Amino acid sequence: MRTVGTEITEITPSRGVAADLAATATVLICTRLKLPISTTHTLVGAILGIGLARGLGGINRSVTNKIFGAWFVTVPAAAAVLCILLFLLGEFFFFDYLTAVCTK
Repeated sequence: MRTVGTEITEITPSRGVAADLAATATVLICTRLKLPISTTHTLVGAILGIGLARGLGGINRSVTNKIFGAWFVTVPAAAAVLCILLFLLGEFFFFDYLTAVCTK
């Protein structure tokens, strides 16, 4: 929360309201369109938009690089862990059945 609220860009009360309104509108529109959406990603995008409204110098690039790097790594890492888990469960529960079917 500290990263989003203070480290990406300087947030004043009016900028905070604008970011909240933008994030809320985005979530409501996407929900109405039945699109999956991450509220955290939406809020970070709104905060980045507020910072970019002041120019590229208005955002802390090292913080945004860390955020985007974490987002980039999260999905493949989660998929890999899920794949490993499903494989191990399948092997544990269905190995005897598959061995019997394959040897016939």
